[in-house]
Amino acid sequence: MLYSRPCEYAIRATAYLARQPKGQLVSVGEVARAESIPVPFLSRIFYNLARAGLLHSKKGPGGGFELARPAHKIALRDIVATVDGLEAFQQCAVGLARCSDEMPCPLHDMWKELRQRIAGYLERISLADMANAVERKRQLMAQK
Repeated sequence: MLYSRPCEYAIRATAYLARQPKGQLVSVGEVARAESIPVPFLSRIFYNLARAGLLHSKKGPGGGFELARPAHKIALRDIVATVDGLEAFQQCAVGLARCSDEMPCPLHDMWKELRQRIAGYLERISLADMANAVERKRQLMAQK
């Protein structure tokens, strides 16, 4: 697994928000129901995403959440960095405290290339790309 369950939930939930009309606020409950995510868990995730500037929130009647900027301007890297951090992409693949180009572990060269490719993918893929891919997948599933 590349990222934690909270990160998976964050990606699914923000992709849901990306599929909503611009300016429409959506409650945590609606997103949780639509994506089968426990409400208390999603509330904490949304709180952290809002603190990081990825979501806007409005309290009270008619309140809810929306993306803080257009979905095509939010990279998956932004979400992963907020929820899980990026340390896992910088650590030694076998857990050694000191691993570098000068003092590599047995997996260093292969892991270095792999994590660079993953980091590049997370940077290139936007939330809009993810939302579109989810929608295409749901349409294909509905046809079967």
